[in-house]
Amino acid sequence: MKISWKNILLWSLPLVVILFFLWQGFLSPINSENNNSNIANSRMTYGRFLEYLEMGWVKRVDIYDNNHTAIVEAIGPELGNRTQKIRVELPANAPGLVKQLRDKEVDLDAHPIKNTSAIWNLVGNLFFPLLFIGGLALLFRRSNSGSGGPGQAMSFGKSKALFQMEAKTGIIFDDVAGVDEAKEEFQEVVTFLKEPESFTAVGAKIPKGVLLIGPPGTGKTLLAKAIAGEANVPFFSISGSEFVEMFVGVGASRVRDLFKKAKENAPCIIFIDEIDAVGRQRGTGIGGGNDEREQTLNQLLTEMDGFEGNTGIIVVAATNRADILDAALLRPGRFDRQVSVDVPDFNGRLAILRVHSKNKKLDVDVSLPTIARRTPGFSGADLANLLNEAAILTARRRKLQITNSEIDSSIDRVVAGMEGTPLIDSKSKRLIAYHEVGHAIVGTLLKNHEPVQKVTLIPRGQARGLTWFTPANDQALISRSQILSRIIAALGGRAAEEVVFGDAEVTTGASNDLQQVTSMARQMVTRFGMSEIGPLCLEDATVNPFLGRNLSNSTEYSDEIAIKIDTQVKTIVAACHEKALQIIKDNRVIIDYVVDLLIERETIEGDEFRNIIEKYTKIPDKYVVSG
Repeated sequence: MKISWKNILLWSLPLVVILFFLWQGFLSPINSENNNSNIANSRMTYGRFLEYLEMGWVKRVDIYDNNHTAIVEAIGPELGNRTQKIRVELPANAPGLVKQLRDKEVDLDAHPIKNTSAIWNLVGNLFFPLLFIGGLALLFRRSNSGSGGPGQAMSFGKSKALFQMEAKTGIIFDDVAGVDEAKEEFQEVVTFLKEPESFTAVGAKIPKGVLLIGPPGTGKTLLAKAIAGEANVPFFSISGSEFVEMFVGVGASRVRDLFKKAKENAPCIIFIDEIDAVGRQRGTGIGGGNDEREQTLNQLLTEMDGFEGNTGIIVVAATNRADILDAALLRPGRFDRQVSVDVPDFNGRLAILRVHSKNKKLDVDVSLPTIARRTPGFSGADLANLLNEAAILTARRRKLQITNSEIDSSIDRVVAGMEGTPLIDSKSKRLIAYHEVGHAIVGTLLKNHEPVQKVTLIPRGQARGLTWFTPANDQALISRSQILSRIIAALGGRAAEEVVFGDAEVTTGASNDLQQVTSMARQMVTRFGMSEIGPLCLEDATVNPFLGRNLSNSTEYSDEIAIKIDTQVKTIVAACHEKALQIIKDNRVIIDYVVDLLIERETIEGDEFRNIIEKYTKIPDKYVVSG
């Protein structure tokens, strides 16, 4: 904390005031009393004083405090025949005392009180108001300067944006991988900021806003940092939640202050992270539309494309909830470009792994393409976390390089959770083994299903055992036969329990499988038009984000169609269940052998599993990923 004379003065004001009044009210009377007492230590009653006066032992009398106190110099046998000063409290009315002193020829002197109360009252009345006014002036001066400390409470209407004249984020476009389309969009924006003449020569205008849309962890904020590092222009960074306050008008004031600073430093970039915190649709939900957040949004809309306009200011915003943003915010002229940052494909994952593996010590056997192929659906953040978990596990195992073993364990941990305690109960372990082998063998013998990657009995998360399948490639479209194959494979675990142990011993281990099966079958009927009902979309995948997830259970079809939907879902699941049962019954010998081997080893890799199956039956021709 930086200490200056202003901080010292500000915090010492209350102490100075307290000391001043203590000195005026307590110390001054004590000092006056000490001076008036003339350092007399002994005391004498008034009657004894009159006796001393009558005996002629009093030599001198000094009267103080408006005739209330006397300092007497006396000598006598009781005082050891030495002159001593004695203090005497005089009564309010002592007639004839002065005459008696003169008759005895006593040296008399009176000391009047110095009247300084008027001066101190004047000083006190002027000093405290001046001190108070000076403190307030210092507070307002500190608040206007934007510094921290107590004055910060007066500046809650100021923008909290982080400002960098030359943004030094340490990240450039070369550090961002897997989002090539988004990089091209932003490279064009950066070129416009650096060389606007090449665009304005043909009548092009600078885009006012770029909105990054995508799931969490796909690199939206990382792209904004790369823009700041590449553009070499002033950069303002703020979160959408920092505009929202409990005080009315504060959010709008911060928006005005932010754009005011941006205009002073144009051309520049403003980055608003999680803009959905302030840009949600207006006039929706319970409670009306005239609230603080909506006033903040209105001010943001005006600043981005209002009457004045903002020349040379590019607003870059990021959100993963584009469906709830206000339509006025998304129109051209405010956010001219909407860039989708999706989960990377195989090539994107490979590029991301290469970026994050630069500072990792990988074993020569570790293949980044193999890792990229095994991690479909992983975002950039997931892949970075994967390699970091592998590095942590390598250090824990006292190894010098990351091997395939650490990579495998890290993938399992990211997908399914931490590794649990291995099963000991032989009955439960055998039942789970049959369940997992049922999934694996059904998926292997189906032509349109992905190949098996691994079968394991090591618990992870809530699962007591796991069967991994490796997608052949990144599929944007899925055929009807592929969906049916996934339903059949998902029912393979329950089918194995029924065939081996009987209906009475069926367990709850297939609960999650049944949820997935029902969901896939219902989507085939209501969304994909893959049933006898016909090519109809009967249910929308979107929900109302303002009234809650599926809060209103209104349907757009009749009760007759609802009955047909339920019938078709049941028919699809029943047919797939019969197919799974038939595969299990036809390959019971193989299943028993693989189960015994799995119980012994606890984990069987995909290549070894397929080699075992090929000794007993033929595997359908399909894309098989080795390694």
